[in-house]
Amino acid sequence: MRNDENEAKRRIGNGMTSKTNALTHEDRIALYDKLLATQPKIARKGAANAYTAVNGNMYSLLRPGAELALRLPDDEREKFLKKHKTKLYEAYGAVMSEYVAVPDELLRKTAELKKYLAISYDYVSALKPKATKKKKG
Repeated sequence: MRNDENEAKRRIGNGMTSKTNALTHEDRIALYDKLLATQPKIARKGAANAYTAVNGNMYSLLRPGAELALRLPDDEREKFLKKHKTKLYEAYGAVMSEYVAVPDELLRKTAELKKYLAISYDYVSALKPKATKKKKG
């Protein structure tokens, strides 16, 4: 593990990320990894843009400088948006209509957030697998 990831985990564990208590991208990555560790069947993918996917369908995304995005079914999405007073996730100027933006304060609460990760995984697992791209050559 890299030293900056260890430092982020240490700061998160101590509850002291900065004077403003804002999370850095490294803090978010450490918390995202902690969340994913609650579900052994899930593996993080991506380097700059960390994400999870099953059968070619993405269900979580963590871009630098942005909140965590989780893909939820309609009924759970509406409940999540109201309960956590958040919005649909936006990336590159477009609204990702099935994804919610996870507030940083909830990202800090792994025990509470893990149920939403499980809902997201189950939802996407039931979707039709995406066709794989054929390699040229």
